[in-house]
Amino acid sequence: MKNIVLTGFMGTGKTAVGRELARIFGMKVVDIDAEIEKEQGMRISDIFSRFGERHFRDIETEMIRRISKGENIIISTGGGAVLREENMQALRENGIVFCLDAGPETILQRTGKSDDRPLLKVDNPMAKIKELLDFRMPFYERAGAMIGTEGKTPVEVAEEIAEIYRCRR
Repeated sequence: MKNIVLTGFMGTGKTAVGRELARIFGMKVVDIDAEIEKEQGMRISDIFSRFGERHFRDIETEMIRRISKGENIIISTGGGAVLREENMQALRENGIVFCLDAGPETILQRTGKSDDRPLLKVDNPMAKIKELLDFRMPFYERAGAMIGTEGKTPVEVAEEIAEIYRCRR
């Protein structure tokens, strides 16, 4: 079976929806950011602060290249993975890409308590969310399917994805 790839901005529900999809399909979930942290021996925020975003994105691209070669995996990417076409090509080769979407207010509400969001460590996180969403939206829209998560539970979102996945695999 093809992989299920979850992408989208931080706070759109990729982790929670991934767990529900794993329950539905009995597939393994691989979180790219968690794999990077394990391999690098440091948190994503520490990689950003010590080495910069470009270095992190290089590590991310290599991890995506490796993980996407597997089968029957639910792959959860970081929100910026879509910025590199080579990432998207690798993910599409053996998977169906779903982009989870939510509005800036919901994203801020879901991410506001986290200290592990390096791109939101700014004076005005709402403005930063809007700026990043505006910039990334054309990249997100190139996913196989856009799935809104506003006002839905992770179970509802996972069931919506499962229905589409069953038709496309």
